[in-house]
Amino acid sequence: MQQIPVSLLTLVAGVLITLFSLWVGQHHSLLPMQASEQAPLVDSFFNVMVTIATALFVVVEGTILIFLVMFRRRKGDETDGSPIEGNLPLEVFWTAIPTIIVLGLGIYSVDVYSRMGGLESGGHSHTPVHVTHQMPGSAIAATLSDASGITPANDPNIGIGAGAKEQGKTADLVVDVTGMQFAWIFNYPNSGVTAGELHVPVGADIQLNLASTDVIHSFWVPQFRLKQDAIPGIPTKLRFVATKVGTYPVVCTELCGGYHGSMRSQVVVHTPEEYESWLTENRIAQQQQELQQAVAVNPAELSVSEFLAPYVQKMGIGK
Repeated sequence: MQQIPVSLLTLVAGVLITLFSLWVGQHHSLLPMQASEQAPLVDSFFNVMVTIATALFVVVEGTILIFLVMFRRRKGDETDGSPIEGNLPLEVFWTAIPTIIVLGLGIYSVDVYSRMGGLESGGHSHTPVHVTHQMPGSAIAATLSDASGITPANDPNIGIGAGAKEQGKTADLVVDVTGMQFAWIFNYPNSGVTAGELHVPVGADIQLNLASTDVIHSFWVPQFRLKQDAIPGIPTKLRFVATKVGTYPVVCTELCGGYHGSMRSQVVVHTPEEYESWLTENRIAQQQQELQQAVAVNPAELSVSEFLAPYVQKMGIGK
């Protein structure tokens, strides 16, 4: 019986491994659902990495298993193995292939980052965040609502900004996001609404201006495939378009203290009509609350917990 050439076996194995890796790369189900326009860009890059990783895993582990069988010690064979000191073509091959893969992935990742707005041109704003720790007194209220230190004239240029489609355009909705141990505060400067969770309309161009009052936090929405640090003293931004109505988790992914694991919130994506209804309801509710709190009270006579109680409720922070 004529033996099948090794070159033909290698070709067939290469085709099968390639087809299998491509299938795994498109059907791995390792990522949550896509809920933003930016998510498909990240997922395409991730799928390529899974495809390459699968092929390398099958080749390496498959070779090990084949060698375990083919070159196992036979019963009664006490001879030494063949002396092999090196193979220059093989060493060049296994050095060149990973180098090409790494360079290719690097170029691809820069392209994805650029299309998401990460390489947006413009100067970097390093205006410090003005945080007032004086209490009790009216200064604390200003701190809670204006801790981001971001104004239209001080638009941050660090982070994920406008992509090619949004270049030169103003975002449909701007929200100031402040991270603090251990909560996220969302302030809608054009509406006067402050909440403990993020509400946005589907299909709108949203810009989040992020800041921190204490340590570095990291704002992450897995379904959006977006993550950005909130850095004390350095405003950053995150710009996205939500594509699916729903409620998604907001997670801090930067170790920020003892209760880091509980620093969670959520982003609620509404239809445009539902968002306007939510905005109106919260605007009215906050106006009524401010009216009820307009009582002559000497702040110096209140304890710290009593003074902060109305603000904690306003920010939606649970006990």
